[in-house]
Amino acid sequence: MNHAKTHKNGAAGDIDIRRHQSSLIVEIAIAFPVTIAVWLGIYYFLPPLTGMENTLARLVVALKCCCLAILFCFLTGIEAVAHERLRCAAIDPLSGYETRRMRINIRYLQHTLEQLVLFVPGLFGLAFYCSDGRSMRAVIATTIVWIATRIAFWIGYHYGSQHRAIGAPGMMLSMLMLLYVCARIGFEIAGLAGAIAPLVVFGCAEAFLVRATKPARSP
Repeated sequence: MNHAKTHKNGAAGDIDIRRHQSSLIVEIAIAFPVTIAVWLGIYYFLPPLTGMENTLARLVVALKCCCLAILFCFLTGIEAVAHERLRCAAIDPLSGYETRRMRINIRYLQHTLEQLVLFVPGLFGLAFYCSDGRSMRAVIATTIVWIATRIAFWIGYHYGSQHRAIGAPGMMLSMLMLLYVCARIGFEIAGLAGAIAPLVVFGCAEAFLVRATKPARSP
């Protein structure tokens, strides 16, 4: 009888997981084309930046963009947690007291910190390899869209953990920037073969991780 009850609970859990996964996939499928459209709109309608022939000038723009991203996406999260702590028992961090809202905000902060580690060097690399003010529009467009996806992730998380998927394109932006920069580095070292090599190695690593992290089937 206990075995049957456990099996029933396990089946219900599987159904919930599948429902959660379906919701994530649907929201990602909607978010990606919207994100691409917004990025392209900003890129093509934004006038070229002036004085971007100098590498240092382009890196300074990237630095300014990083400051904006940190201000609106990370500092706001810190403030959200801090303000709530001041108004409840969590003012003592060792008390263990947390509201659902605070847990979400703390998770958002951790996730955003991880994403910044990808976004910041990727954006600097992108700015470095841009050649002029016209191509630098990519840096501005990427920054605006990344900030928007982080905010969408945060808001969605508060409505339900599955709704955080609307911020997924932001991670893809960071990943694409890093892949592009690494391919350019490889090209400088070994030409076309050098450009392809990091993409192939990363693709193999990603395929391995997908396979290695697949849940084991229950006996």
